[in-house]
Amino acid sequence: MYTNAQSMDHKQEELEAIGQQESYDIVAITEMRWDDSHDWSAAMGGYRLFRRDRQGGKGGGVDLYVRESLGSVELEVSNDTVECMWIKIRGKANKADILVGDC
Repeated sequence: MYTNAQSMDHKQEELEAIGQQESYDIVAITEMRWDDSHDWSAAMGGYRLFRRDRQGGKGGGVDLYVRESLGSVELEVSNDTVECMWIKIRGKANKADILVGDC
């Protein structure tokens, strides 16, 4: 699932309900606009949260919720001028890894 949140202030419960109801493996969100006044450090039940807030300025931010059973790790991105993150999901049974980006 992909969505442009345009601020997550009061949308966390709605996001969790949709994610759980539809049983998505990956939920990518842009324009989170989370700041220090919100404690969104906990992922949805059954998901691992990867979060990258915009550095300096208002708005922005990208997040990925990845189903915990999918063995995922965040990859280091050396370019801080582009607001994005990359996640590697380990392939199973001799299958290739999958890269997922959120920009």
